[in-house]
Amino acid sequence: MLRKNFSLTLFAVALLSLSAVVASAQTGALRGHVKFKQADGTVVPAVGAIVDVVRLDLSGKYEGKTDKRGEFVWAGLPYTGDYIIGVSMAKAQPSYQGNVKVGRDVDYEIEMSPGDGHRLTVDELKQFAKGGGPAGSAAKGGGESAADKAKREELLKKNAEISEKNKKIEEANAVLGRTFKAGNAALMADNYDEAIKQYDEGLAADPEQPGLWTNKSRALKARGVKRYNSVINLKDDSKTAGLEAARADFKAAVEAINKAVELMKAEPAATDPAEQTRRTNNKLAALDTRAESYRLFVTKADQSQADAGLAAYEEYIAAEPDAAKKTKAQMTAAQMLLEAGAGDKAFTEFQKILTLKPDDPDANLGAGLALYSTGDKVKFQQAANYLQHFVDTAPDGRKDKDDIKAVLAELKNTENVVPEKTPARRRRP
Repeated sequence: MLRKNFSLTLFAVALLSLSAVVASAQTGALRGHVKFKQADGTVVPAVGAIVDVVRLDLSGKYEGKTDKRGEFVWAGLPYTGDYIIGVSMAKAQPSYQGNVKVGRDVDYEIEMSPGDGHRLTVDELKQFAKGGGPAGSAAKGGGESAADKAKREELLKKNAEISEKNKKIEEANAVLGRTFKAGNAALMADNYDEAIKQYDEGLAADPEQPGLWTNKSRALKARGVKRYNSVINLKDDSKTAGLEAARADFKAAVEAINKAVELMKAEPAATDPAEQTRRTNNKLAALDTRAESYRLFVTKADQSQADAGLAAYEEYIAAEPDAAKKTKAQMTAAQMLLEAGAGDKAFTEFQKILTLKPDDPDANLGAGLALYSTGDKVKFQQAANYLQHFVDTAPDGRKDKDDIKAVLAELKNTENVVPEKTPARRRRP
């Protein structure tokens, strides 16, 4: 490739040299000067301004700079042809001059004013030229029409807006990188206040960042657990305040992770396999975090959100490819409903586990307690059956076996409910 480009370059030089010999009698000079009108109104030479001369009838561009007097000059440019001159300089608004001819002994004068330092492209200059007439500051040979001025000012305005937008994006990216790193370091160090502070700063720069929302949710959830555990055994008034602070964290954690999942779902589909994998993993992690956040929110703060918590678990379970993790999440969702006082719904979730694992001790225990918690005496017999099956299958070391035996005794004494014998299961040959 390098050899090919080098050969093409040599060919171009040779062609230009040959053209210069043939058309040496048809060249001329182009000169002008650039002034810079400062913010206070004073006009000074634009020293070191970039001057781009673009030929319009054929493909051609010549680049140079103004000298210490703000002047520029080219000798030996093709006499025939139409040209446009563009000038740019740091901290200046670019300008241009149209209707330019070579060898007419014209000193083209172009004036610039303070601006963003944007350099006009060849396409932009050609677009200006299509409007007809010179542009920028007035120059010998004519003035700028109102229509041309409007077009130029509109294009320059758009360029300024694009530059400003790009600048803001760069600044936001710098903030995002710094706060994400600092927030993660604080989260790993269990400094939840600092982690949340860093994530909030990043989200202020760009609120459309699902990764920041996810990690903020994790920090809020962890801080809520810490606050809850630190006051749960207290007896004074500080317990109430501590529990309220923990509940506020659990609620905020749910709100943050819901925002993260919402943003992830709104992302356009990725075509790159690596990017697809990254997004899938990030979304799965966010769904896991959302389910756990809802569990804490429902069981420790607001039991009325049990249905929303169940929906969060169902979405995570559907996305989770690991069978063991699916079962664990199913059990946790059922336990959440049981703690929230939704006995009938909890029983339905425990039944999903028992369909696959009928001898699972925890699922039998949960199903029995779920039915018992409803207070519906019609369901006490079925509850006793599940509880007895738990006693029969649970390891002897479990402390809750004695508690369940006491519940079964209470059912027998007060409700005359005795567990039915479970038919012996045939072993597979």
